[in-house]
Amino acid sequence: MKIALIGASGFIGGNILREALSRGHEVTAIVRHPEKLEAQEGMTAVKCDVFDGPALTEAIRGHDVVISAFKAGGDWTTSQAFDNYVNAFRAQIEAVKAAGNIRFLVVGGAASLKLEDGTEFLDSPLFPPQFLPNKHGILGLREVFYMLKKEESFDWAFFSPAVIIYDGERTGTFRWGTDRYFTDEKGESRISAQDYAVAMIDEVENPRHHQTRFTVAY
Repeated sequence: MKIALIGASGFIGGNILREALSRGHEVTAIVRHPEKLEAQEGMTAVKCDVFDGPALTEAIRGHDVVISAFKAGGDWTTSQAFDNYVNAFRAQIEAVKAAGNIRFLVVGGAASLKLEDGTEFLDSPLFPPQFLPNKHGILGLREVFYMLKKEESFDWAFFSPAVIIYDGERTGTFRWGTDRYFTDEKGESRISAQDYAVAMIDEVENPRHHQTRFTVAY
């Protein structure tokens, strides 16, 4: 398949890039600094500002799916991080619509996952206090989910990782969920970035989630 990957040089985006290439997909890596990416068979690096809707439309046109691993830069302790998420994804959504008939998969966050009583994880006592200083960025990514929920004209999915996503092993073994925050037998919500990438490309190859959110964890 032809995959356009926004943010391919980042931590999660880099793992998605490697997983997609290892399965033989053609990947257009859409990044601000193509020089950060080593040349790889099956990958074409394209310099593009994701805030520039018309340029992004042309960069993604003709692809089967767009995966956005965009992460707002700057200081997450200020409202600028929130604005960056909203503005960047407003441009991405409009580009996907303009390019036509392209599936849109978003690397989401865990903050809006729900506990059994319906409370969002961010608003619960379980939310790690060490993350609170970065709340503006976290709220921004949650707002992206709310923005997508209003969209009915194209095929999108918001892929929330477990609360802790880290550099680990590719096991290919994890649990799938939808809106529910869930944990392992130790009470921890964890997934390696490598297994998150496996799940993302599984969803690319065998679409199961449409105009909704899904999640994975051990």
